[in-house]
Amino acid sequence: MARLDPLLQAMVEKNAEELVLAHGSKPAFRFGEELTPVSKQELSQAQITALLSELSESIQPDSAVPPRGRFQYSSPDGRSFVCVIDSAEAGLTATVRPNAAVASPPAATEAAAAVPARPAVAPEASKVVSTQPRPDDPEIDRYLRKLVEMGGSDLHLSADEVPMVRHDGDMARLEGSSPLGPDKMMELLTAIMPEKNRGEYGQTHDTDFAYEIEGVARFRANVFTDRKGTGAVFRVIPAKVLTVEDLGLPQATLDMCQLSKGLVLVTGPTGSGKSTTLAAMIDHINRSRNDHIITIEDPIEFVHQNQKCLVNQREVHTHTEGFKKALRAALREDPDIVLVGEMRDLETIAIAIETAETGHLVFGTLHTTSACSTVDRIIDQFPADRQAQIRAMLSESLKGVVSQTLLKRLGGGRVAALEILVVTAAISNLIREGKTFQIPSLMQTGKKRGMRLMNDALIDLVRRKVIDPEEAYRKAIEKVGFANMLRSAGVKLSALPDV
Repeated sequence: MARLDPLLQAMVEKNAEELVLAHGSKPAFRFGEELTPVSKQELSQAQITALLSELSESIQPDSAVPPRGRFQYSSPDGRSFVCVIDSAEAGLTATVRPNAAVASPPAATEAAAAVPARPAVAPEASKVVSTQPRPDDPEIDRYLRKLVEMGGSDLHLSADEVPMVRHDGDMARLEGSSPLGPDKMMELLTAIMPEKNRGEYGQTHDTDFAYEIEGVARFRANVFTDRKGTGAVFRVIPAKVLTVEDLGLPQATLDMCQLSKGLVLVTGPTGSGKSTTLAAMIDHINRSRNDHIITIEDPIEFVHQNQKCLVNQREVHTHTEGFKKALRAALREDPDIVLVGEMRDLETIAIAIETAETGHLVFGTLHTTSACSTVDRIIDQFPADRQAQIRAMLSESLKGVVSQTLLKRLGGGRVAALEILVVTAAISNLIREGKTFQIPSLMQTGKKRGMRLMNDALIDLVRRKVIDPEEAYRKAIEKVGFANMLRSAGVKLSALPDV
């Protein structure tokens, strides 16, 4: 009998939608949008793999990361379940749900009770969708499949170098691979590069596009030229959009998803998980509201299927000329929510603020490191003679800022630390009056409203032993204050003399 069988039986009896097994979290039943823990023990990646190995012979109990995909499992009482395996920056996740395509028996019989724990079923039903290359795949798929197999986030290709991957934030050479010469690099990349991107690369020596291996993942690609020749970076975009429950986003971010109008920004450095957080928030809206969502992205990363909402996703340079033109057009397309993948220039920012002022909910991203610097960055984009007007507009339209950074999780994987600004009347006045330096003080006293400073988020992760104190100190922006927090918590870092 598999160790998960009692939980699967309880899931059916309680009419739960699925059993969720996530790295660093307690096993939980999903009821709609709510997750109900069913154990006090948080699971490691190795524990999840061991549990899954009892359900499918294609998973080895000592496997580092089981391949993405799905398989069917028949329990001893004859019920059929579907298990979906996914891995992302947050770690390994598996969900097990009743197989709707197979009718469940009314009750377990004596004959059913005699069925072995790992029943013999057709190989097609029990085998996980493989990340192994197929004969007709483009050659570059071999590297991308390996990237997904090992749970990496990025594949780096450089001329005359061995391919490298980023795994849990660290760079490492891809085992079993040889250096790729300049000609080989071009052969690999042009095989999958859209025609328009080939032309763009020929003219500007860099280009962005999206690429998908069906059943494995989507990838955001950038191809560029450096002193050695052609290079490329592929970022993994999980096939499954992680939900707000999967990411453990706080209630304040969910409240932002229920706004009827205003501007909400998700900020952070490159590779901090902004796209993942935004996708989870859009997914939450898609499941809980009845609205029209328009996304403007370069390129389209997470793909959202229509659920309760109608979702139109537009890709810059493919479906529209640019961000600002698409944002102007969106006003004539009857949207309720607009997502701007990147607020790159003054005009795009200005239109986004105007769109928020005209009664729409606008989500956007910026490469800033804190909530306070986000406000300053927006205002500083404009000429001095327009800044007073923009301050007034921003004070009315800005509703919230989520700033985040990714850190290495103890035991493997990565976790996001979030700084959250909820714009109150008092903060709105500070923005209007140009006193943004006082915002952190109000955030410190606004914890009941869901506000949180980055240092508070970091020290919380340290206290819960989710991250290493040195890793937290490295990522802290206001290091002196964070050093005092560590000292108060009784944490000593010998490598850092000022702590």
